[in-house]
Amino acid sequence: MENLEKIMEIKRYTIEGLFSFVPAVFSDERGAFMETFNQKLIEEAAGRKIEFVQDNQSISKINVVRGLHFQVPPFAQAKLVRVLKGKVIDVAVDLRKNSPTFGQHVSVELSAENNTVFFIPAGFAHGFSVLEDNTVFAYKCSAFYSKHHEGSILWNDPLLKLDWQVQNPLVSEKDKTGPLLNELNSPF
Repeated sequence: MENLEKIMEIKRYTIEGLFSFVPAVFSDERGAFMETFNQKLIEEAAGRKIEFVQDNQSISKINVVRGLHFQVPPFAQAKLVRVLKGKVIDVAVDLRKNSPTFGQHVSVELSAENNTVFFIPAGFAHGFSVLEDNTVFAYKCSAFYSKHHEGSILWNDPLLKLDWQVQNPLVSEKDKTGPLLNELNSPF
């Protein structure tokens, strides 16, 4: 871990398995450079082997809320997420049945300005709200997408008390119909 701490500032959260980091930025008169992904360092921080197999990217208008999504085993996904342009509030909800933090969540502001990268292990529902127009959101996934293995919980479940920090949220029809957390038979 000593090697890792020299390269990036790691922030751990009260929910086990979640962490974020801000890559070191090297700037000069030409511009800037940063290493946003390093498999070895991510595995060291996560404490286990993780292979990312798919990259996804979305572009969203301000006030869009996407989530709360997950995939069930054997297609459960760990995600490494960041914002390339704009700003979001990113949310991870613990769905691990035997976890002491089941049903709890962490919210992290991700932006092109703060360069924060957020790691979410399998066993969490994930979503984000868009705080700036034309936000570009990128994420690596540890399993391929499978339509037959997708799941969700309701984005505005009153039990979760999520503060999406948006006015008049734009939510897909699919995301408006997810079950409440207390109705979910968690597969994790």
